Amino acid sequence: MNEPVLVEREGFVETWTLNRPEQRNPVSDGDTIEAIVSHAARVDHDPGVRAVILTGAGSAFSAGANLNQVRSDEVPFGGPLSRARNGYRHGIQQIPLALHGCEVPLIAAVNGPAIGAGFDLALLCDLRIASHSATFAESFVRVGLIPGDGGAWLLPRAIGAARAAQLTLTGASIDAVTALDWGLVSEVVPGEQLLERAHALADLIAANPPATVRMAKRLLREQDHQSLASNLELAAALQPLAQRSLDHTEAVEAMLAKRSPRFIGE
Repeated sequence: MNEPVLVEREGFVETWTLNRPEQRNPVSDGDTIEAIVSHAARVDHDPGVRAVILTGAGSAFSAGANLNQVRSDEVPFGGPLSRARNGYRHGIQQIPLALHGCEVPLIAAVNGPAIGAGFDLALLCDLRIASHSATFAESFVRVGLIPGDGGAWLLPRAIGAARAAQLTLTGASIDAVTALDWGLVSEVVPGEQLLERAHALADLIAANPPATVRMAKRLLREQDHQSLASNLELAAALQPLAQRSLDHTEAVEAMLAKRSPRFIGE
């Protein structure tokens, strides 16, 4: 069987491609879960990776669960109820924990349908760009399930409580234009321009001091459960680290000299 996730490196940017196009790139298979989690841990410890683009092979971004697995007797969809909880916790729920905790900026290049857990995978990214053919659906209720991999927590933060409830409780899909109008994605582009635009955005991120970018992302992530006062306290602890970095000195000197900066991640 082919590799579940293909990894390509170009400069400071990696592209991860979900690579089961014949199955519309499900994310519930054990090897796909393991690949995503391991790649997230790897780049988190690699200062040479400054941004990651996540996309899908073929016509879909990700259809979510593997329906053959859903219909099987395997945990968590089948088997003893006593084992199902850990089947989720040690299975697909490892993806939201790994990606939400990853300090490297993640860009979803949504090339086609993002359905169920595939939609939630896109929500785990910091930025989302969609092709004109992209669609989004929190479709769990239509197959008698609930959002089991973080969607009920992620979606209201992306589009607000009312619209999140609409998508979650109806299971209806929205197109790329609606996703743009709702603030779910930042851009909609023709399919042939999707990866080019995602790389351009990744390069803009990668051009900044990498350690500072990671700290800025951490501040954004922590506000999910912090008060303003506690977020300011964290910023007060992180800002001196940024101010005393070699990259901060280089940024200021380059600006004054009107030249391009050369950041080293220190």
